[in-house]
Amino acid sequence: MPGAVSAMACAAMVASALVVTGPVLAGAQAPMAPKKQIKVALILKDFINPYWIYMAKAATAEAAKLGILLQTAAGTSDSDTTSQISAIDVAIAAGDQGIIISPNGPGVDNAINQAKRAGIYVLAVDTVPTPAGIVELTYATNNTLAGQLIGKYAATRLNGRAATIALLDDVTNEVISVDVDRDHGFLEGMGIPVGKPNINGFEPKSGHYTGGKGGAYTIACQLPTQGTTTGGQSAMETCLAKNPSINVVYAINEPSAEGAVKAIQDAHKTGIIVVTIDGSCANLPFVRSGAIAATAGQFPGKMADLGIQAIYKLVTQHIKPKPTPGLNFFNTGTVVYTNTPVPGVPSKNTTQAQQTCWG
Repeated sequence: MPGAVSAMACAAMVASALVVTGPVLAGAQAPMAPKKQIKVALILKDFINPYWIYMAKAATAEAAKLGILLQTAAGTSDSDTTSQISAIDVAIAAGDQGIIISPNGPGVDNAINQAKRAGIYVLAVDTVPTPAGIVELTYATNNTLAGQLIGKYAATRLNGRAATIALLDDVTNEVISVDVDRDHGFLEGMGIPVGKPNINGFEPKSGHYTGGKGGAYTIACQLPTQGTTTGGQSAMETCLAKNPSINVVYAINEPSAEGAVKAIQDAHKTGIIVVTIDGSCANLPFVRSGAIAATAGQFPGKMADLGIQAIYKLVTQHIKPKPTPGLNFFNTGTVVYTNTPVPGVPSKNTTQAQQTCWG
């Protein structure tokens, strides 16, 4: 994946799109008053993960097409609600008509409600808020399905062998829907009970998984990574020190998976099935080499485009967007990428993935 980028550098890459006013009419007519500028704030989780940088660039390009003035902001990590709340306050003070946010948990709910009371339309991308109805709509991957696909993939690849599993989640102090949905989806795909709904860490620590041919399993380790490469590496080092027999790794996203791969390689371990979610073009070499067995690809560019378009229609036409039938969000899709396909899990290889990654 692309390397980390500073907030200042990212801000330069996603400079705001300016609207061009119409021409002055000729003759005796008075000049037409320019239409009021549509101002929108895009508030993401951070400007470190290339996923958010890509989304910001895509949103900026789409905003420019529609004449929207887009300002971008982000937290410093996946659990930084304080920075997101401050960015919402700035949007309210600036008189923005729209906010698109990927919320870092329920800690931002009060600020979202404050923005709505100020007459601002609020949409979400990537992460469905709790409750989902606090925003007009969320454009996101079906994260439960993405987790189920890679869980089923891992179970099938095991071919009946015992599974010693490391779960590399996102956070511990905040309950974030993406974190829970992906973790629980993976467990469901493996055929392991999730324990408590809506919270991680309550699955039985040992038992029998029913995915694939089925077999015995042990949850050897479960740690947060903050969705970062360094977090993934540190967590995996700790997990391997705790149980060197780990043979399955679930990682919340590709940066954390890449960190886990580094720890695995440094420990000279082989044969470990690493599965994750993101689908970035830059991650495909890891999949091609087999260091990451499979990744469930998602489409942040599509989320950004649809979010900007929906805000434009809300502001200009008051048209409310609709969720995917049967869901409380709009599903932007997911595809498994792997060069080692298994029966029962539809997938694309890395050559095919190169044409669609993050589109």
